Formats: sequence, C-alpha cells, structure tokens
Amino acid sequence: MAQKKKLGATAKKNKPSSKQKKQSHQVVVEIPEIPVIERPEGTEWFVIHSYSGYENKVQKNLMYRTESMGMQDKIFQVVVPTEEEVELKDGQRRTIERRVFPGYILVEMILDEDSWYVVRNTPGVTGFVGSGNKPTALRQEEVDKILKRMEAQAPIIKVSFKVGQRVRIVEGPFEDFMGTVDEIDLERARVKVLVNFFGRETPIELDFLQVERT
Repeated sequence: MAQKKKLGATAKKNKPSSKQKKQSHQVVVEIPEIPVIERPEGTEWFVIHSYSGYENKVQKNLMYRTESMGMQDKIFQVVVPTEEEVELKDGQRRTIERRVFPGYILVEMILDEDSWYVVRNTPGVTGFVGSGNKPTALRQEEVDKILKRMEAQAPIIKVSFKVGQRVRIVEGPFEDFMGTVDEIDLERARVKVLVNFFGRETPIELDFLQVERT
C-alpha cells in the first residue's frame, strides 16, 4: 500500500502544469520573404487611354487577352491608379475608391508589334498616350510616385466646406450654432470654427461630422 502511494505521489509530481501544456502546443510560424520580381530588359510602363468609368472593365479585358493570347512574357501588370477617399455627407462617413487619373490606365510591358497589337485592340482602349503613333514610356520616378500614392494607408478626407465659409454645428453642446471655418486639419479630421458668443468670436474645435455647410 505504501509503495502504491509513493508511486502515485511521483506521478502527480511529474504531471505537466497547464502552463507547460500551453507551451508545448505553441507553433512558430515563419513568414517567408516576398521575392523581388525582376523584369526582362526593355520592360517599361506605358499609359493607355479608355473611356472614363470603364477603367476596371478595360483592365479585366486586357488581363484576359494577355493570358488567352500567351503574352504573359511581354505584358506584366495592368494598373488602374486609385486611392481611398473618406466622404462626409449627411452626417455619415463613407469610404470610396477614387480614380486618380480618370480614363487612364498604366501597363507594365515590353513594347513591340505583338504586345502593341494586343493592348491597342483590347475592347475599351482608345489608344496609347504619346506623340503621334509612338507610345511614350513613363519615367520610373513617375511610376514610383503613383504606386506610392496608391499604397498610402491613410485615406484622403473630402469635406464640403473650406476656410472662411459659414457652417452650422449639427452635434454636441453647441448644436444649431452658426460659425465660420477658421482652420481645417485633414490628418486629425478636425475643424476649428469661430462662433460668436455675446459679441466675441470664440474658436471651437470639432469633428468633421459635427458641422455642415450652410
């Protein structure tokens, strides 16, 4: 009996704790590095023109033609430059995707007769941007600037009022007061409004949603 008791005590002593159990189930996940894509010599960015409002459709058409006609070795990327914009309307925030250059699409490609034919004859494409019949390639710094603008994390805030305009406060302790916009802080989405109290103009800082243009 004493021997059994001793064995039981030993088993209890060697039993892993809940913390040890938790540690034994931890899995280390290694995130692979994203490889840098190297393009063949002669690869450049060109701009094509389409009807405004049909940019996304043209993008899909061109990507489909590139694959179906086996041109993946000459046409690499088709980009519609866009950026996120926060629109304030009727007291609501609405995030929309705005086209930076309406009617224009960027194409990364090696330009020759075959690739030109595929792009130019894509439904919705009205032509290349360039002088005469010769497409003009973008400078790399221009491309980098456009792509960086698209990757910006903070969306652009669009407001319907500007400095010097009259606005009405629609929310908060100063609701229904009228004032004049003195400063607009797009980064913080705040506006400073000058409100007249007993003959004196007093600055009040408000959220964009708390005011509306009169």
